[in-house]
Amino acid sequence: MIRALIIDDEPLARRGVRVCLRRAADVVVVGEAESGMVGLRMIETLRPDVVFLDIQMPAMDGFALLSAIDGDKPPLVVFLTAHDSYALQAFGVHAVDYVMKPIDDGRFDDALCAVRQRVRERQAHTSQVAATGRELVAWDARLEAKRGGRTVWIAVDEIDWIQASGDYVTLHAGARLHMIHESMDGMERRLDPRRFARIHRSTIVAVDRVQGFSLLPTRDALVTLKGGAALRVSRRFRHRISLDGLCRL
Repeated sequence: MIRALIIDDEPLARRGVRVCLRRAADVVVVGEAESGMVGLRMIETLRPDVVFLDIQMPAMDGFALLSAIDGDKPPLVVFLTAHDSYALQAFGVHAVDYVMKPIDDGRFDDALCAVRQRVRERQAHTSQVAATGRELVAWDARLEAKRGGRTVWIAVDEIDWIQASGDYVTLHAGARLHMIHESMDGMERRLDPRRFARIHRSTIVAVDRVQGFSLLPTRDALVTLKGGAALRVSRRFRHRISLDGLCRL
């Protein structure tokens, strides 16, 4: 079961989230808090898997609460807010999702699907560490490309984003483009998920290049990179931009 905690200073808002969660057979609500301070204490004692967290609260808002959480395995977070102006900030603190009030059932279900995926990823990682007794780190620091019959090495630090191009991927590194014979799934496995996030079946972005994030009426989202590129984030992959690796949302 996924253990959920609801933190919101509005009783009706808490009730709305509770009603939505009742539809999920794999989720149990372990508690509710009417303020950030009370919520922080409940996180420390109840150790929920996910927190459904209001942003605007008196005394301690949602962002302040997150910064006060101790431990190396904080709960997953789904932000709840009536204001879309917090979207980029939510992206920056690695929330799993960002749901606008009043809550739309379909939109909430999307967020819950993202939570389930993230819980599975965490459980798989924990099992791997338990089986091996250590963290496995084998992320590529540079990638090999061919140009004019010669080999060119591209440092992953130089990559802004990656685009699928048939049987190849195109690396966008500033003004330069590099093509590598690799699938998107294969490329994703080679890159550190704390630094790169897949946002679409055909797109991977470098997290530190993102400077803008906005929600679209279609339930998709849009990220703007520092170089000016605007890239669509599909519903299927939106939880990836919030991951523990971005805290990796």
